[in-house]
Amino acid sequence: MKIMAVDYGEARTGLAMCDEGEILASPLQTVFEKDFDACAEQVAKISKEKKAAMIIVGDPVNMNGTRGERSQRCALFAEKLRELTSVEVKMWDERSSTVTAISYMNEVNKRGKKRKAVLDQAAAAVILESYLNYRRNCSEKDV
Repeated sequence: MKIMAVDYGEARTGLAMCDEGEILASPLQTVFEKDFDACAEQVAKISKEKKAAMIIVGDPVNMNGTRGERSQRCALFAEKLRELTSVEVKMWDERSSTVTAISYMNEVNKRGKKRKAVLDQAAAAVILESYLNYRRNCSEKDV
């Protein structure tokens, strides 16, 4: 199943996608949109164009497990995507996804403007990879 992941941000929203076999999570693109509704509409349109069967929205849970304002905003974004698409939309814990993405970019020496342009996509790919690993290691009823 093709699954799209979303790393929602108030200025930039990163997208990633996996293949039909759910083997590889790849950065897809960055949506540069500050308006909440316009961003959700663009993400919904891209998910339809790419034939995503599910959308995973990163949930920026605090390290202590609590949910702050950013988490609530992401939950609203997921709800908006549910309204705009006909696919299942799930929230997924994204703790440390951006830190992991930055680490990957340091390894390949991607810095400055080049990093900023793809950081959110890379974070979305990290979120999706985490979800795919969960799907591989859990029974069908848990997914």
